[in-house]
Amino acid sequence: MLQNRLTRRGFTVTPLTDPNAALPLLMEQPFDVVLTDLNMQGLSGTELCERVVANLPELPVVVVTAFGSMETAVAAIRAGAYDFITKPVDMEALALTLARAVQHHHLKGEVVRLKKVVTESQRLGGLLGSSPPMRKVYDLLTRVADSDATVLINGESGTGKELVARALHEKSRRASGPFVAVNCAAMPEALLESELFGHAKGAFTDAKAARSGLFVQAHGGTLFLDEVGEMPLGLQPKLLRALQERVMRPVGGDREVSFDVRLVAATNRDLEGMVEENRFREDLYYRLNVVQMELPPLRSRGGDILLLAQHFIEHFAARADKRVTGLHEAVAERLMSYSWPGNVRELRNCIERAVAVTGAERLTVEDLPEKIRAYRASHVVVASGDPSELTTLEEVERRYILRVMEEVKGNKSLAAQILGLDRKTLYRKLDRIKGSGE
Repeated sequence: MLQNRLTRRGFTVTPLTDPNAALPLLMEQPFDVVLTDLNMQGLSGTELCERVVANLPELPVVVVTAFGSMETAVAAIRAGAYDFITKPVDMEALALTLARAVQHHHLKGEVVRLKKVVTESQRLGGLLGSSPPMRKVYDLLTRVADSDATVLINGESGTGKELVARALHEKSRRASGPFVAVNCAAMPEALLESELFGHAKGAFTDAKAARSGLFVQAHGGTLFLDEVGEMPLGLQPKLLRALQERVMRPVGGDREVSFDVRLVAATNRDLEGMVEENRFREDLYYRLNVVQMELPPLRSRGGDILLLAQHFIEHFAARADKRVTGLHEAVAERLMSYSWPGNVRELRNCIERAVAVTGAERLTVEDLPEKIRAYRASHVVVASGDPSELTTLEEVERRYILRVMEEVKGNKSLAAQILGLDRKTLYRKLDRIKGSGE
């Protein structure tokens, strides 16, 4: 009866009537969960549970019993049972319990193998991950590393764009040269110009000596321009000419200096949209965008979340000299369900905090920040079943466009692709939404 009803609910069931035959079969074939009666001839359910736990500790056991007393429940749990259910069996309750047990088994298996996977996982420089989106990044990175072509890395904040830039440098023939990074959003225009191109003695107040710029300092290596979308418009023509001519003139200087660098730029902004809005030079955009590399957000990287979490656990545990070896299955579930708006940087901070506060060998849910513990995936509700709450098609479109813009962090080019619109149409709709008071 149980086999037939569980099969109809999508489970693959292997029935046995002899409990002594169970363990040899479990050792030979992979199963996700064991469902056993408590009172059986030859071997009780409690004894079977103890044997399964001793030999296959990751395999959950659900015990069915006609005795719903507390003593029976305690005995089953003490024997290592994942859960128990009483007769007469409610099939919906049993199916739900088994589904949870299967999920628990998968997560537990994932957690158990993480330490091994961290050491064996595909790495490239400081990058870690084996998800399909990251394999695409590795593939493109490997193919263009030895080229001198300029690379533009697009990705949300916290996705690891500088790590990709460093990996490009380390795999290139320029690896023995310097890797020089500058954040274009971190300084005003005059200071950024001096940083990039250098200055002559007396070029401005306090310029008591000549100083070579980062283009010269990176000679023979790689120059990484982070947050290039924040570069002031007034400085963009000088950067464009330097990239085209491979020479630059220091601030206040009277002669040009040649340089040999491979340029890698990164941004979390929609540069195409900025070009449309005349906030970024089109000719510079195309000069930077010779090879475009899209870095995936953490929420789209699947099992890489747990892989990175284990890596950070080992890193911060070693740094704090604490014996923290991994995480509980419930923690894995929370980490996998969270949306990670801050991407890998947010995950790193989360694990650093958890390792700092935990008193256990494996991280628990209580060690996580409150917003991750309490997180529930949100959904846009267009309307309920109440006819009075139905809304216009224009309002539905408005809500959906705003939702997509929120999910892509304002990237209009990506939003246009998702919505199936050209960018100009999306800009026009956004202007209309803004004009309506949103």
